[in-house]
Amino acid sequence: MAFDRTNLYCISGTTGNAPRLWSYYSSADAIAAINTAGYFNDASKILNAFDYMLIRDSANVVTQTYVASNSGGVVDIVDGVAITATDTD
Repeated sequence: MAFDRTNLYCISGTTGNAPRLWSYYSSADAIAAINTAGYFNDASKILNAFDYMLIRDSANVVTQTYVASNSGGVVDIVDGVAITATDTD
């Protein structure tokens, strides 16, 4: 599939040079596709380097990551780290 702008939300805006916090939910794409350079190109006008992202992929895994670079309209995010959860009750 492809990036769906309607699933990208700014959770926390900012002033100055501080990064923003974004949430992205993809019902169709795995994190391996999402963290590929160019996936977020359609959002290059709103994403900045070091903006923090929480991504939920098609396997319902939540990954924390950030924008590594946004140059010439090409957005690249780092691979990120899956947030694991233990629910023992």
